[in-house]
Amino acid sequence: MDFEPGRIGTLGILGAGRLGRVLARLAVSAGYRVVVAASGDPAPISRAMAALGATAGTNASVIAQADAVVLAVPLNRYRMLPAELLRGKLVIDAMNYWWGDGVRDDLSDPRTSTSETVQRFLPGARVVKALGHMGYQDLEDEARAAGVPGRKAIAIAGDRADDLDIVCRLVDELGFDPVVAGPLAAGIMLEPGAEAFGADVEAAELRAMLGRFPSSQRGIVVARARGGRLWEKGSGSDD
Repeated sequence: MDFEPGRIGTLGILGAGRLGRVLARLAVSAGYRVVVAASGDPAPISRAMAALGATAGTNASVIAQADAVVLAVPLNRYRMLPAELLRGKLVIDAMNYWWGDGVRDDLSDPRTSTSETVQRFLPGARVVKALGHMGYQDLEDEARAAGVPGRKAIAIAGDRADDLDIVCRLVDELGFDPVVAGPLAAGIMLEPGAEAFGADVEAAELRAMLGRFPSSQRGIVVARARGGRLWEKGSGSDD
């Protein structure tokens, strides 16, 4: 499929685990060219990727080919990402912090979302938080065409309206209703500890969950840590 303005032509995925494979399958089914990198030599995943209709490659080759790159690796390894190669790229952060990965002060600070931490590590990249708050099995099972009753929703957070538009289109074509949560700082509403994390619900209920965040226990902790404000309104905010 030829590249269209405002649409991703080639989707790169860094991470060939369960989430990476599900996203690859959905993207191929939606008509995207998909290239996937694991943590080293692409040979061990080449056959599995070919079975999905995707192509395996190294991090460098995947990033070079991709119009947008999904981060589907464990968040505690974010400092291993090739920051210079990702400069200028639209980067979709689907990573999450798990306590079982070890306590990390840089990933559990309520004053910042983990996607903002990733953005600081990737200067020049355009980071959007998406595709990480719904479980990979729900992503696998719940994708539906637009307009089908019961279609589920995926929330998105980012600072640039044009990038949000592109990611919204991707989410829609993968089979879900996109819901813009707000600027990148609002991505904290999509992390473990927030009601929307793990949500497998339709758009109206997802919006309601996001609306309840300020009065939730997690929301109160975040607001206190941020001096009484959750985040400044940004170009990505619905309000």
